[in-house]
Amino acid sequence: MAVEPTPKAKSGKVDSSTQHTPMMAQYLKLKADHPDKFVFYRMGDFYELFYDDAVKASKLLDITLTTRGQSAGEPIRMAGVPYHAVEQYLAKLVKFGESVAICEQFGDPATTKGPVERRVVRVVTPGTLTDAALLDDKTENRILALTLEKGALGMAWLSLASGDFALMDTTVEKLMSELERLRPAEILIADGASLALFDQVSAPVRRLAPWQFDRESAARNLTRHFAVHDLAGFGVTDETLALGPAGALLEYVRSTQGGVVPQLAGLRVESHTQFIELDAATRRNLELTETIRGEASPTLFSLLDRCATGMGSRLLRHWLHHPLRQHGPILERQEAIGALVESGAYIDIHRVLDDVADIERIASRIALRSARPRDLASLRDSLVSLARLPGVLPQQPFFAGLAQALQPDPALHAMLAAAIKPEPGVVLREGGVIADGFSAELDELRAIQVGGGEFLTQMEARERERTGIANLRVEYNRVAGFFIEVTNSYLDQVPPEYRRRQTMKNCERFITPELKQFEDKALSAQDRALALEKQLYETLLEDLQAHLAALRLAAHAAATADTLACLAARAVECNYVAPQFVDETVLHIDAGRHPVVEAQIDDFIPNGVDFAATRKLLLITGPNMGGKSTYMRQVALIVLLAHVGSWVPATAATIGRVDRIFTRIGASDDLAGGRSTFMVEMTETANILNNAGEHSLVLMDEVGRGTSTFDGLALAWAIARALIEKNRAYTLFATHYFELTRLAQDYPQVANVHLDAVEHKDKIVFLHAVQEGPASQSYGVAVASLAGVPRDVVRQARRKLVELEQHSVTNGLQGDLFAAPLPEEPEEIAADPVLVALDEVNPDDLSPREALQVLYRLKAISDNL
Repeated sequence: MAVEPTPKAKSGKVDSSTQHTPMMAQYLKLKADHPDKFVFYRMGDFYELFYDDAVKASKLLDITLTTRGQSAGEPIRMAGVPYHAVEQYLAKLVKFGESVAICEQFGDPATTKGPVERRVVRVVTPGTLTDAALLDDKTENRILALTLEKGALGMAWLSLASGDFALMDTTVEKLMSELERLRPAEILIADGASLALFDQVSAPVRRLAPWQFDRESAARNLTRHFAVHDLAGFGVTDETLALGPAGALLEYVRSTQGGVVPQLAGLRVESHTQFIELDAATRRNLELTETIRGEASPTLFSLLDRCATGMGSRLLRHWLHHPLRQHGPILERQEAIGALVESGAYIDIHRVLDDVADIERIASRIALRSARPRDLASLRDSLVSLARLPGVLPQQPFFAGLAQALQPDPALHAMLAAAIKPEPGVVLREGGVIADGFSAELDELRAIQVGGGEFLTQMEARERERTGIANLRVEYNRVAGFFIEVTNSYLDQVPPEYRRRQTMKNCERFITPELKQFEDKALSAQDRALALEKQLYETLLEDLQAHLAALRLAAHAAATADTLACLAARAVECNYVAPQFVDETVLHIDAGRHPVVEAQIDDFIPNGVDFAATRKLLLITGPNMGGKSTYMRQVALIVLLAHVGSWVPATAATIGRVDRIFTRIGASDDLAGGRSTFMVEMTETANILNNAGEHSLVLMDEVGRGTSTFDGLALAWAIARALIEKNRAYTLFATHYFELTRLAQDYPQVANVHLDAVEHKDKIVFLHAVQEGPASQSYGVAVASLAGVPRDVVRQARRKLVELEQHSVTNGLQGDLFAAPLPEEPEEIAADPVLVALDEVNPDDLSPREALQVLYRLKAISDNL
């Protein structure tokens, strides 16, 4: 949410009629450049916030709000956070969707008249985080920019922490699906664009000037940044709608990073044809990386993730949300996993990678010149471990390419080893970062600091011998500096070159030219050493820029090896098999299992599925809690895992072409959007009917249950027919409307299956096994009893159920709702003798008596029917 500045901060100018203090005038000028952000204004060991920033921050961060002095005749409201703990406060603000402008001192207080110069060095926003303390190491942090044009949607996204930069042209209808896939931390749109589409989006939405989305200027900036003649090599043309958002992203990064734009990994163009399409509902319902309740576990990702590095975990998460369509790349991953399983190399790979830091994110911080000393020390040590990784990879073509990328220039490690101490200081400003022997000048300054005590001891012994003053002392304190102390009883022996510095009660303190020279050198040595270390460190960061491309390749190769080793380990531990891919219309799974559910319970019952060109819709009946939803989801997860390249939880699987996965599972409403549970259900159903094709996998669970029985049954029947006749998708259609089982008689491509249960007295046992044919009943009352519904209510329900069933049988209702189609009008008219007789009569030609005779004749015909 935007932070409203105080009236004084809006203009950023000092009002001459109510003069601000010089420091407040400086602050207000900086605040005027960042009116919608918190300004962290550095003052000594604290970052201070003023006025409305202070009021709001005190509530969000639970820090003390104070009032100090006055400026322009008004009290100054203040709140502050210590600089050494600033990350934890930034993390809280970013979590609330806020942005912070970090304002540092750039002058020397000792030589500056008035306020020390301050500048905003960077802006921390939810989408541009790179600090390790502010990031989840298993989640990619993206910023997304988009533009809308006549139903078309252009979008670009960037992760500063990894350097990944991509764009895509799509449609407005796919917006929510893409947002669910990418999960951006921050969204940029042009000022004036409608926000209606983002009502349900949790990420903060920032408005930029519309000109920042101009395609022509974006093309110029991007070609300049990547040092290319044009963007054709990236697959981008002048007509690419996402070009504008890509340019806006680049400029936004430049403005938030103090004018520094990092070296990016390139510019990728994505298209829907690359991946199995999963809409937003499907990603939620399958609980890939987040449960329906929004929790991190238990999910498919939490089950599979045994990666040794954050890089590997993030890549695994990416793969799960981007299952591939083309069989070639899938088989490469699958065969690589097979090589790891066969050789057992996945164990050695993880053993090596346990000692490897997050090189991907360290490289990005180096690119932004924000890498900390321990980042570089971790990189140095990781390069040693990384060099061992090619030696444990299997001898297989896929890993040969990874091995080559895992060998960056040895000069990189030599540079870091020479420059950085084995255990460097935490922050550069406190020193102790640059290694001894790297700079002769720095070594000399350090020697002065370390050797000061020895110098004083030697001088004291020498002066005692020269002057004969036995209790003469050479010392130092922060107030007086360096001095020679002589008690009053020995003052007559003080040499003439001693100059009095301080008179004490029982002694005098003196300084000599030699001691003064040492003092000047010693007192300045620390400051000079810190300044020199900062200069050397910045030069090192600049020298490292030439190695970033190789570092990123090595990081991606290590992440790929980590992810494949993780999938191989889980395949062995969980008894997965390699699926087979074919081009035919087939989806056959033997003894499939739900990977997450089987990890939560004992004795999971496996079930298969069999689809073919002549068997496209399975109508699933059976009791509540019988396992219908689990069965449907496990089929979808097995198909998804197969297209990730992973092995799958089954004894065998043969999979034909699949392009999309759709789910309509569960009951939920959208109160904020004004949609009831049934409206959400119908919206998701409409999406499926409008977009599913013959190579899509569709999961439909209890469609039509949110309305009246006859409405719901009619809708379910019509929806099932549409899926059979029009969409022709692989469809799992679970229902409690037993009337729908008649569809198998009308359509040869429909098959009835059910999940069985056994009821004995008041007990019910779910068998969880999928059998051919329709179920006999739904066991709803038995499930209510299991759920703890009071026994008298259950007994009344059983009596009413018997009554309703008897009534239905007597009146021929149950099972016959679709048995007798309505007659067509022409046949009905021809068969009715009353209507035939009426058709022969012309009322205008009849006398009253003749009309009465016709009426008697019609009555007689009617009586005989």
